Amino acid sequence: MKTVFKKFLLLFVLGFFSSQAQLQYQTPDQNILDLVDVPLAPRVLKDRDNTTLVFLYRPAYKSIAELSEKEMRLGGLRVNPKTFSNSRATYYDKVAIMRVDTPNKKVENVIGLPEKARLSNFSFAPDQSKIAMTHNTGKHLELWVLDLKTLVAKKLSDKVLNASLGRVLHWFDDSKSLLVKCLPNTQKPLIDASQTIPTGPTVTENFGKKAQNRTYQDLLKNPTDEFNFEQLAISNLQKINLDGGSKPWLGNKMYTSIRFSPNGQYVLVEYLSKPFSYIVPYRRFPTTIAVYTRDGSLIKTIAETPLLEELPKGFMAVKTGKRSINWRSDQPASLYYVVALDEGNPANSVAYRDEVFQWTAPFKEKASALIKTKNRFNSIYWGDATTAIVQDYWWNTRNAKSYVFNPSNTKTAPVIISDRNIQDVYSDPGDFVLKPTQMGYSVLEINKNRVFYIGDGFTDQGQFPFVDGLDLKSLKKERLYTSTYSDKYEAIQDYMVDQNKLMVRIESKDDYPNIYFRSLSDQSLEQLTSFKNPFSALKEVNKELISYKRADGLDLSGTLYLPAAYDKTAKEKMPMILWAYPREYKDKKSAGQKTVNPNRFTYPSWGSPIYWVTQGYVVLDRAAFPIVGEGDNEPNDTFRTQLVANAKAAIDAVDALGYIDRDRVAVGGHSYGAFMVANLLSHSDLFAAGIARSGAYNRTLTPFGFQREERSYWEAPEIYYSMSPFMHADKMKTPLLLIHGEADNNSGTYPMQSIRYFNALKGLGAVTRLVMFPKESHGYRAKETILHLLWEQDQWLNKYVKGSEKPSINKTVTKPKG
Repeated sequence: MKTVFKKFLLLFVLGFFSSQAQLQYQTPDQNILDLVDVPLAPRVLKDRDNTTLVFLYRPAYKSIAELSEKEMRLGGLRVNPKTFSNSRATYYDKVAIMRVDTPNKKVENVIGLPEKARLSNFSFAPDQSKIAMTHNTGKHLELWVLDLKTLVAKKLSDKVLNASLGRVLHWFDDSKSLLVKCLPNTQKPLIDASQTIPTGPTVTENFGKKAQNRTYQDLLKNPTDEFNFEQLAISNLQKINLDGGSKPWLGNKMYTSIRFSPNGQYVLVEYLSKPFSYIVPYRRFPTTIAVYTRDGSLIKTIAETPLLEELPKGFMAVKTGKRSINWRSDQPASLYYVVALDEGNPANSVAYRDEVFQWTAPFKEKASALIKTKNRFNSIYWGDATTAIVQDYWWNTRNAKSYVFNPSNTKTAPVIISDRNIQDVYSDPGDFVLKPTQMGYSVLEINKNRVFYIGDGFTDQGQFPFVDGLDLKSLKKERLYTSTYSDKYEAIQDYMVDQNKLMVRIESKDDYPNIYFRSLSDQSLEQLTSFKNPFSALKEVNKELISYKRADGLDLSGTLYLPAAYDKTAKEKMPMILWAYPREYKDKKSAGQKTVNPNRFTYPSWGSPIYWVTQGYVVLDRAAFPIVGEGDNEPNDTFRTQLVANAKAAIDAVDALGYIDRDRVAVGGHSYGAFMVANLLSHSDLFAAGIARSGAYNRTLTPFGFQREERSYWEAPEIYYSMSPFMHADKMKTPLLLIHGEADNNSGTYPMQSIRYFNALKGLGAVTRLVMFPKESHGYRAKETILHLLWEQDQWLNKYVKGSEKPSINKTVTKPKG
């Protein structure tokens, strides 16, 4: 062990830097390109009454030029300092409207939008007559409003907005004015850190307290960062009327959240203050939460939370004091909040973990206790004065409970209506049907003392989404609707109880998703949208869900794709790509459940392996890779063994069908899937090559836990060592393509993880290639990047998996026209 450790310490120090080449962006094979460069169907918004659909159109990808705009990464924020907006925001360039209640359901384009529009932050007015939005001019952020009656959009004000931190605009209850975050006139110029001369060292210290934080990225590092963060985050609140007039509402602060009360008379305001931290992101900086009148007068300071650098160990650890502060959505102006009864420490043994309180404006009386939860509070659904449902959960036991209680009579004991394993998807009752309110909140849909669930409907026989009604007195459930499609997927998006109809999205593996109304009285369908399939090249691809068993009897599954012209009777031996992502479970029953529907539309997103079914590969996508630790055993105690067992079972299953050459199988994954790939190639000889994107390979660089591992490195050093591919780089004998974004901001997956792993592999003589994408984060956004990514993967697969001789299937596949 000491010799091995010295070897890797030497690799770590020396780096084994290799020669590098600057490569121009490349494009993949035309068959792949035809599946990438396609127009996107619009994003769909709907109004409160389901009478208006808003279609938002955008380009499929950003450009590398957009990603190259100046970006500051401070305190967990990524901000364009020129426009004071999220540097990675998604923008829409076209808006269209459909009147659902008109006979022809004509789609009409909005007029008056700016040229080369970059729209975001869409928000319906309380009376649903207008939509507010922002436009990024490239120089600053503007406020715009769309009139839904005239379909005319116009710029509302010359005020410069600040969207660096949280939501930027909020409607007043009269629908005639907005509360908007604006740049202050006193905002100081940002400092270019590269041009500053240090006046001394940066010092951080600790006085014996434990601060076991994850490996956060984009943290503040010095006083210059602190100054710039404050200048980016600070704004003032302006009340801007629809005629363009404005007046100050509240002065300069670092506002993170603004929420009007359900009656519109009060505003819950949250803002940051100093001191800042160099070890945690801004969400754990000191915070003040206060309530103001709609005119901007302070009513009550609700909570003042200090800097939160230390938390007890464990995923279920929370801060002490008030948390989860928000308005009760069914009351005019009552707040609720949660307090930990275990001091926020999961290690403390208590009968109840949390307690929920209510506090009614103007907060002259004391807050009143409503309910205690056995597990950690998760969420609450308000119905009316006598009905509310609270949900809790505890990760360590995978247990979740739902309680119905009477918030007006706390002497009446809550009733548990659900007590289940959160990883048991077959028993999932679904999500509650909610009814939107005027100020953007939602309340439980209650009809004749019943609440309603919309469920995903996963079963061992397939997926059949459903609607249930639950009688809150008898606790009896009634199934109101079950989708019975065997060749389609029907996602239930909403249940309009008063009209007895559903809004659903229906798709199949060949039919692009579209939206319908379904009447529950006669099951008839009314089609609302007619989006066309832009991926016609995949229409003849064979797609099916296959089921198989691991060596220990655990049920597994995956989605299998065969090339369009593949002859199942001839069973030509094809190369295969296996793509997966490991997930941890505490019981085999949950781990073996099927959560993939083969009738979902075949949508080749940028990270998908499906493209290669057009290149003569068999693809096994979303192959189940459960890592199970039952009883006192943790899943990661046998991580490597289970990983290899999952992979072997998958290959054996497809090989048994006679479709593949098992000597030509590649494995790929992203993030934790990349970590999986490196482990599989190090500890098995099942694969011809691997693709690992944006992964972490040395777990000692994430010493206070990773993924769902709660133990620190010092508690389980053998687990960290065993699971780290970096520690076993000398075992790598299979070609591995490493890909990473240079601006990865995901916790734990620093770009240096790939760089150092590559250096180790190169130093030990492995066949490997490292591709670092400029400007890209954990997920990739630029079109140039995506096309080159696909080219890199295609070249790697052709060289190390398919070989120089192409399978004959490629000769029979013809490119569809159009």
